[in-house]
Amino acid sequence: MKRLILPAVFCCFFLLTKAQAPAPAAQKESTEILQSKENSYDFGKIPQGKPVTHVFEFTNTSKDSIRLEEVRASCGCTTPEWSKEKIAPGASTTIKVGYNAYAEGPFEKTVSITYNQVQNKIITIRGTVWRTPVDAAPQNASVQLLKNINQ
Repeated sequence: MKRLILPAVFCCFFLLTKAQAPAPAAQKESTEILQSKENSYDFGKIPQGKPVTHVFEFTNTSKDSIRLEEVRASCGCTTPEWSKEKIAPGASTTIKVGYNAYAEGPFEKTVSITYNQVQNKIITIRGTVWRTPVDAAPQNASVQLLKNINQ
């Protein structure tokens, strides 16, 4: 009989603690107050020497105003532009990220966003830069032939 009491007490204790635990969905709410529609953007293939930009949109989902304190790119070839004004609760703002497509080949760059003094968010841009021809298009011999025929 004593052998059955200990497992029974253990089972009752387990069931009682399980019944009082919050539901899994309620356990963890998103603490991220700066929500974005996208966290990364792929430019695909872009020509060398042609800068490109993309605009990321963010929404303040908190009950208080926030400010984007620092927006820093991982290298000098990436340039973020943002508003330093406060973002009201429920309001949206944008960060325009430019990339100078100078170096040939694939790239992946990050932009770190600091807000509320201690919270961070990272967005990413990527793509592949293809080399543009050094010279202009070769001269078309057929154009000269047409000019001679029409004279």
